[in-house]
Amino acid sequence: MPQRMHRFDATMGSFTADVMAFARRRMEADAHGLALGHPRSPADLDAAAGPSITEEGLGPDEVLRRFTEVLEPACLSVDFPRYLAFVPAAPSEIAVLADLVVSACSIYGGSWLEGAGAVWAENQALRWISDLAGLPAQAGGCFVSGGTNGNLPALVAARAAARAARAKGDRASPAGGWAIVAGETAHSSVEAAAEVMDAELVVVPGRRLTGPALAPVLARLGPRVAAVVATAGSTNLGLVDDLASVADACSAAGAWLHVDAAYGGAALCAPSARPRFAGIERADSVIVDPHKWLFAPFDVCALVYRDPELGRLAHSQHADYLDVLYSGDWNPSDYAVHLTRRARGVPFWFALAANGTRAYAEAVEECLRTTRRAAEIVRAAPHLELVCEPELSVVALRRTGWGFDDYRGWSNRMLESGQLFAVPSRHEDEPMLRLCIVNPATTEDDIALVVASLR
Repeated sequence: MPQRMHRFDATMGSFTADVMAFARRRMEADAHGLALGHPRSPADLDAAAGPSITEEGLGPDEVLRRFTEVLEPACLSVDFPRYLAFVPAAPSEIAVLADLVVSACSIYGGSWLEGAGAVWAENQALRWISDLAGLPAQAGGCFVSGGTNGNLPALVAARAAARAARAKGDRASPAGGWAIVAGETAHSSVEAAAEVMDAELVVVPGRRLTGPALAPVLARLGPRVAAVVATAGSTNLGLVDDLASVADACSAAGAWLHVDAAYGGAALCAPSARPRFAGIERADSVIVDPHKWLFAPFDVCALVYRDPELGRLAHSQHADYLDVLYSGDWNPSDYAVHLTRRARGVPFWFALAANGTRAYAEAVEECLRTTRRAAEIVRAAPHLELVCEPELSVVALRRTGWGFDDYRGWSNRMLESGQLFAVPSRHEDEPMLRLCIVNPATTEDDIALVVASLR
């Protein structure tokens, strides 16, 4: 007889209906607002939610009430059209529902043996991303949780490949330890990965990484270089490195080229932006986060290797109880630093297959059009100035005469009023404001509201 928490009885039937009704109301809402008075303190939530973990349990209805009335309103909705901070998200309704389906099916997504159907679907989605990047037919990999957990295994695989090449005598052994080379605008996770790998991070100065700036650094470091990281859509300014010339420099030096396109890679599907990524097809590894700008729910990052065998050699785990898995099947657990994994790429595949790729191109183009219009609005405002011309969907601007505390005070007021969410950043030691537009529901009226509030 199943224990009570593993039975689908009348209580669970009623609870399921309540959960689906709440989810439907949430998705049907025209605009999902921000939490007023956010952030709430731990003491406030303690008082409002009350003790929740008890010996007998509160029952599903009461827990759902506390979540919907107290906890969910204390969280920000990243799909709110005026959520413009960091890199927000705008998951499609189909992808959200597919996420529920995947959880209900209890699929283990680490091996073909246990999740062949899910792995097949994920590989279809990975193929689309690989084709957008112009990678060869054999390219492949897996979905991981996010850009940080995409950059790390890619760099680990690069180091393993370099180590194997040197063991065969193809290159001299490095003296002084491994080095990872990246541009000044590389994501903070690249530094974190270098720390985990006990490698030196060598930063090439400049707003954009270029081949001419990179080549002498590679020549100086020689065989110490494990990989070069180029950025296709920097988080702070949304800029794309000169990938073609960087690829030239890497090719000349025999260095692995990893392209971090976690945020910007979605624009590969937009004809107006695709030329900015020339050279990405020469990368040895690429990451793209569908949960950022390809309208998937958290958390999903595509990690693709030009030669997946190099990823497999670096990451596959071996144990007696795992021997049954190694019969030539495609196991996602072989391509990153993980074993257990959910089939996180399936909701993305589901929505991609249901909506069609043209819908994705149109949605990304809509964000790009809004960004261009936003830049025009900022240029026309006498109290504002653009930090740089937007390349993708980040608008970086400054308010004349403001310091960091002014931006922070404005940000807090806007959040407390529920109007919008944007936070200050810095560029070249000067405070600024950045607006990241990845939601097709964001309009120029939303940007006009931001500009007006900065007066």
